[in-house]
Amino acid sequence: MRPPVYPSKPVPGDRVAVVSPSSGLAGVLPRPYELGLVRLREEFGLEPVEYPATRRAGSTPQERADDLHAAFADPTVKAVIATVGGDDQITVLPLLDRELIRANPKPFFGYSDNTNLLLLLRNLGIVGYHGACVMTELGRPHSLHPMTADSLRAALFTPGPYELRPAARYRDTDRDWADPATFDAEPDSQPAEGWTWHGPERVVEGRAWGGNLEILSWLLMADREIERDPAAYEGGVLFLETSEELPRAEEVFRVLRCMGERGLLSRFPALLMGRPKAWSFEQPNDAGAKRRYADGQREAVLRALAAYAPDTTAVFDVDLGHTDPQLVIPYGGEVRVDGPARRITVTY
Repeated sequence: MRPPVYPSKPVPGDRVAVVSPSSGLAGVLPRPYELGLVRLREEFGLEPVEYPATRRAGSTPQERADDLHAAFADPTVKAVIATVGGDDQITVLPLLDRELIRANPKPFFGYSDNTNLLLLLRNLGIVGYHGACVMTELGRPHSLHPMTADSLRAALFTPGPYELRPAARYRDTDRDWADPATFDAEPDSQPAEGWTWHGPERVVEGRAWGGNLEILSWLLMADREIERDPAAYEGGVLFLETSEELPRAEEVFRVLRCMGERGLLSRFPALLMGRPKAWSFEQPNDAGAKRRYADGQREAVLRALAAYAPDTTAVFDVDLGHTDPQLVIPYGGEVRVDGPARRITVTY
């Protein structure tokens, strides 16, 4: 496999595209969106550029594809950042001009439903960046989380290795974005117990592949962007996370079982499993219920690994998904998982 292409990075003062390849939530709940734009300007020194569908709720897949084409084709735009996730970006994929994107590689930031575009970029040989949407991370109530800001700043501006660190505290609860008071106070958090390591204590170095588990399951069902030959992923580092929809442990196991039956799981000698979000407005779990949910998910992952990838080194509760803080993962980029030293290093 050819080495991945790390797109040239922006510098302070550059223009960056802000796009909505999934949901047009920025037009419905503008407060976190506008706050994210302010922080892009004031804390990162970048000039956001909006497109016709960026704030448009109900935009068509073609309109969103057109925005992506415009963003990648514009030579004055040096990076592309998603506003938020959603659930239908899979309908945008067939409309994208892959040769246009391949000819104009740029750092793309997003996660959740943006797993679709990250995987497309990876298949074009371009490293993308899993994390840091405008509304969720940049528009965080009160202030940017220092760990998120540091990781994002490194991914945006600084090529080379970056060591991930476990968070001392984390948050997986939310407050109403429609309530102005939400943004006046630091969000509540709770103690984090650090990473949990499982499996062989060895060093694995490989290219990152994965993303949001629910989105990957849809791509598998639709037979989109997944290599037919599992050998294409040999030696890579798998990273997975689940969303605020709180998939049941049994569903997590079933998705991983299907990946195992397809021959995928055994190709990855290391797995980084994101800290699961265990609370939502629909399921406002208390502390005990959140612990049971997280434990159930971990047991489901371990059960799948035992059946299909018993030699995989797994690290649980890495802050790479829908919880806060969030660390950016270079999708398709190099990751080093050092079991003996208990260290994880990514290359931005």
